[in-house]
Amino acid sequence: MDPPGLALENFDAVGRWRSVDDSYTPLDVSGTLPDGSRFEGVSGLRQALLGKTGQFVGTYTEKLMTYALGRGLEYYDAPTVRAIASNAARDDYRFSAIILGIVNSAPFQMRGLDHDRH
Repeated sequence: MDPPGLALENFDAVGRWRSVDDSYTPLDVSGTLPDGSRFEGVSGLRQALLGKTGQFVGTYTEKLMTYALGRGLEYYDAPTVRAIASNAARDDYRFSAIILGIVNSAPFQMRGLDHDRH
């Protein structure tokens, strides 16, 4: 599991809160972000990510676009991701702003077109 995911260890498979694992060992919910900043638990992860809004929204947008396009992103998708994140900033990073940015983007609207047949 990646380090930020460790902050969520307090939640079991169905979302119930727990403080020990199945063998009654206390959970270690601390972690380190790629920049080296440390956090403890869900609230610590939240605070760490609040300080990195631009990075978080960019990565979040990339992951949603990957899902929406049904393919991995390429270098030429980067300007679209940046534009979606930038436009979402004007709407206080609302989830709906990111979704609308994705569905209105050229990569999304052109997905699945077979250019070889024309």
